[in-house]
Amino acid sequence: MKVEERFLKYVSYWTASEDGKDVIPSTKRQFSLADELAKELQELGLEKVKRDEHCYVYGLLPATEGMENKKSMGFIAHMDTAPAFSGKDVKPQVISNYNGGDVALPGNGDVIKVSDFPHLTSLKGRTLITTDGTTLLGADDKAGIADILTAVEEVIAEKIPHGDIWIGFTPDEEVGAGADLFDLDYFQADYAYTVDGDYEGEVAYENFNAASAHFTIKGVNVHPGSAKNVMVNSASIACEIQGMLPSQEVPEHTEDREGFYHLEEIQGDVNEAHLEYIVRDHDSKIFEERQQNLREIEKKINEKYGAGTVVLSLKESYRNMLEVVEKNFFVVEKAKEAIAAAGMEPVSRPVRGGTDGSRLSFMGLPCPNLGTGGYAFHGPKEHITVEGMEAVVKIVKEIIKHPVDR
Repeated sequence: MKVEERFLKYVSYWTASEDGKDVIPSTKRQFSLADELAKELQELGLEKVKRDEHCYVYGLLPATEGMENKKSMGFIAHMDTAPAFSGKDVKPQVISNYNGGDVALPGNGDVIKVSDFPHLTSLKGRTLITTDGTTLLGADDKAGIADILTAVEEVIAEKIPHGDIWIGFTPDEEVGAGADLFDLDYFQADYAYTVDGDYEGEVAYENFNAASAHFTIKGVNVHPGSAKNVMVNSASIACEIQGMLPSQEVPEHTEDREGFYHLEEIQGDVNEAHLEYIVRDHDSKIFEERQQNLREIEKKINEKYGAGTVVLSLKESYRNMLEVVEKNFFVVEKAKEAIAAAGMEPVSRPVRGGTDGSRLSFMGLPCPNLGTGGYAFHGPKEHITVEGMEAVVKIVKEIIKHPVDR
């Protein structure tokens, strides 16, 4: 099956995950695609195929004769789509011989503009796939799944010698839980790659250190006519806390390795208020300093308004995989060699986010991230090209062709 066919098939499955759930998978609908993928792995002849009770899918393509002494490698992608925008009833628009200009989205009259996405001009002549504008496309990360399975199918058909190849598909990556229950006792790879980035030719091995921060503010609500020296206005204190953070260290004013504090949600009234932040930085030392800054804010507010006025909850989400990958840098070198062999210039840039690979790396599986060939994820202007996916298939095959000796 061609990568385009696979991709269009997979995006027809509604697999959005949901925030705030205490169960994996966060949505039952992810099982529909998981079951389909397990079936496809079996049809391809893989062994140890399993879809477990938490919606993780595994399979093994055993080493060919004479290649049993090679390190086992893995390829991983996630099945869920981001909950922030609808992924139900996706209606792809396939544009052959794309002209490199603005793209009208027929479902809502919106336009993917070259002025917003300058890389579009470099896609001229390709087969472009977009949404109709009413949903996201789901290239994140169904393109990764299609890339992996197409590469595996071609490796089998072309009888390419290889070591053990493990395949893994995860739920709930978009809500930060994709690696939570990944079974590394079952998935016996020595190293792996998530295929969950954007442009083809990418190999990413740096990501943010990440934490979530929640301020709970307790006020004293009395009639404003008799409020002097009595009222404690939680809503006002919430604004005060936000004002204590550096105004330029926010997503809209940072890039590359620059970290930030991002206010995701604010709610409340005089009596009680809540602030939800995410905290990010590539540098582990600065990341710790950012968290300490929040603790100092909690302390200062409580000194000013009274003990217990503000309670800060800090929770680390993931760490920069560079700490692990730089000790196993052959994983990156192999990917760069494969990208070059596939006719592309390897590009690595710091990821301003995280992947399952960052978590898996700290769980003992070195796991940088490869591009999928897609762009503008998580919204209605998401797009990808068939040629981009085909390029990633070539990269995966090149990695498979050159396993590492034990």
